[in-house]
Amino acid sequence: MNKLLVKSVRKRFGKLRVLEEVNFTCSTGEVLAIFGRNGTGKSTLLRILFGVLHPDQSDILLNNKPLLRNRLNKFFGFHHQQVFLPKNMTVRNLVPLYFPDGEDQNKIFYDPNINRIEKQRVNELSIGEQRYLQFLLLINSSHPFLLLDEPFSMTGPQITEIIKEKIIEKKDQKGFIITDHFYKDVLEISDRMKMMKNGVMISIADKSELVTHGYLSSRML
Repeated sequence: MNKLLVKSVRKRFGKLRVLEEVNFTCSTGEVLAIFGRNGTGKSTLLRILFGVLHPDQSDILLNNKPLLRNRLNKFFGFHHQQVFLPKNMTVRNLVPLYFPDGEDQNKIFYDPNINRIEKQRVNELSIGEQRYLQFLLLINSSHPFLLLDEPFSMTGPQITEIIKEKIIEKKDQKGFIITDHFYKDVLEISDRMKMMKNGVMISIADKSELVTHGYLSSRML
């Protein structure tokens, strides 16, 4: 089992302090949900973990060993809200770029939602199809931790259910840090919950506390 320890993450943009003092842990075998309203720093935190945004301060350790910032993407895979796949390539030609081994490629091509679109170029796919392809490439990667930023956005109910199933299937091998405003879907698969508010991370013991801390209204539960 791999254990991630994140300590003292701070980040400001000019005079705006987005992350004040963020601390949490995540281990392979669990899904950690991070809730919070827009602008509370959730995506900022994930970008720091992935190494594409420089924090003002942070300590990130894996199994009690510090991780260098320029090596974070060796341990973290990032499913961004935007799609960063080569748009002019067909799905058939794109997959081998990520998985040279034929057996690994089959995990993608045998997926019925990919099999039917494999001859199409990425820019010919719907946004939902592009996002699902990006997710599928990521979840079959070797990264021990996956950062999922809005994975259920623009995917549709059927694909949302498939994404949840695949997260559960892979949970024994990976740790997941997920944030999404489709909170009911996140609640279904999460093992622990946190909430970003006023630049800090709050532990959430029960979904009712999402109401207490102002993320949800009582009628939404």
